[in-house]
Amino acid sequence: MLTYLTTDKLAERLHYSTRHVREYLKDRVFLEGTHYVRGPGGRKLLFIWEAIERDFFSESDFEQKIPLASGGFIDG
Repeated sequence: MLTYLTTDKLAERLHYSTRHVREYLKDRVFLEGTHYVRGPGGRKLLFIWEAIERDFFSESDFEQKIPLASGGFIDG
């Protein structure tokens, strides 16, 4: 079972502002269909916590990924 979070709830968990999540992370770090989906009507974003946790917080991934200035990652 997946945990879907609104932008506000994700921002709380990541300790970022809602605006930063919506305008920066969504466009540069998270991938639609992997890290978030659009709710009914296409406006509301629902972030998939397990995918974010798996891709950005595991120690093995962190050691293998090199952060880019644009906000993405490249495999090391």
